[in-house]
Amino acid sequence: MSTERVDRRTFLGALGMGGLGVTQLGLPQALAAGQWDRAMPDSPFSFTELRTRAAQLASQPYEPVPAVALPQNLGELSPADYHAIRFRPEATIWRDEGLPFQMQLFHRGSYFRQAVRINIVDTQGIATIPYSPTLFDYSGSSVSAAPEDLGFAGFRLLHPLNRSDRFDETAVFLGASYFRVLGAGQHFGLSARGLAIDTGLPKKEEFPYFKEFWIEKPTPDAQTIEIFALLDSVSVTGAYHFSLTPGTESQMQVRASVFTRQAVEKLGIAPLTSMFLYGENSMRPIDDLRPEIHDSDGLLMASKSGEWIWRPLTNRSELQISSFQNESPRGFGLLQRDRDSRHYQDLDFRYERRPSAWIEPQGDWGKGIVQLIEIPSDAERYDNIALLWVPERAVEAGQEWPFAYRLRFAKGYRDFPSSGRALATREGAGSEAGRRRFALEFGGGPLAELEDEGAVELVVSASDGRILDAQIRRNEATGTWLALFELDPEEREAIELRAFLKDHDHALTETWSYLWKRS
Repeated sequence: MSTERVDRRTFLGALGMGGLGVTQLGLPQALAAGQWDRAMPDSPFSFTELRTRAAQLASQPYEPVPAVALPQNLGELSPADYHAIRFRPEATIWRDEGLPFQMQLFHRGSYFRQAVRINIVDTQGIATIPYSPTLFDYSGSSVSAAPEDLGFAGFRLLHPLNRSDRFDETAVFLGASYFRVLGAGQHFGLSARGLAIDTGLPKKEEFPYFKEFWIEKPTPDAQTIEIFALLDSVSVTGAYHFSLTPGTESQMQVRASVFTRQAVEKLGIAPLTSMFLYGENSMRPIDDLRPEIHDSDGLLMASKSGEWIWRPLTNRSELQISSFQNESPRGFGLLQRDRDSRHYQDLDFRYERRPSAWIEPQGDWGKGIVQLIEIPSDAERYDNIALLWVPERAVEAGQEWPFAYRLRFAKGYRDFPSSGRALATREGAGSEAGRRRFALEFGGGPLAELEDEGAVELVVSASDGRILDAQIRRNEATGTWLALFELDPEEREAIELRAFLKDHDHALTETWSYLWKRS
């Protein structure tokens, strides 16, 4: 078994691979102890060097990473069988070093076919982690053997997220450019991605992937861990730097420079992916006792002008794409607002604990659109929701696209405005054939202090058709407000609806936004 020596010249593109065996310790113990062969770099590892490599890579024709072919038995694993392959706890990197972070690795197989190189950066230099099947426990799966040089599919980071005496799964980088992060008390749900290309277009989507990672070894008092990644695909390359700070709200600072090999029809920056099967605003598409099934229940946006917009998610029979024109938005994200476990009746999946993800662009992102893509789905195993920023400027070959943003994973955000929120959306039959009746529940903020129905006004509008019988009533049992109205769509097939509550002079709530479509 050998490791790969990496020096600065190798990192910048020269070939210089060699290897020495790990001796005396068994491989799992050697990994846990960090005993790899290393070479001291000429200068500290930096994003500048990674950007240089990404630019050089973009000037060359695309070549997939050479890797050992995935054996048929591994490629055909079901998701359950794949996840039954466990990384051995005794091989956990930094396990016995008293550090605030630990790391484990993922096997290749099932949907995760691409080999990924994973490096550690510390005061001794840069070292590539060597693969061996002895790192994994196959006893719970159908796999009996794996090649000696198969390579890894990704990695997970562990941190004392919920208890000081236990390391919890905190972040996962696995598959294409996907990654997931948890805050305290949360279960994995939605995913973030490094980049999206041609998502939602009537052609095959291109999936850029992180082909190589460099993870800086944390110090004993570190609150943040630094992760660097090199992205590659047919159309683009990219240099990425992630700074992850876990906590009740886990934050990830993202900095990237993307280089284009060829023109891209649709570039999606800071993409999020989630699942919405059904909620209180839709009929159950399947015979299931659970009232709601979703990882996220709405899109929230904060425009440059200061308006906050809430868009409940839907799962209709046809693809639905909603675009919101914006210039340098203050923020956008997919939220799981419904935190009442009684609304899910599921003690295994615990949908009320799924994280929300909020993106705060940094610098001037210019003109573009926040785009929501809702794909028809009939099962909760599919991620059918995508959210991304699409710049207005054309993406041509030979360009560099630098961008930065903060990504926040949490149950809620204390620094958001204290205005009222749209808590629930319900739609049903109206008073006459063809009409639709809506009930919107608003609560929180100043609404909790208001009891006089005459002091609150409902403002509701439609892009087409007619709004009828609009009224607002206070629910004394809950302290929330119920906005009621009917929509007569007339001959229209799709209508944009907007609603908010106000007093005599000011808006009391965010703006509720909804796309009604004829079934």
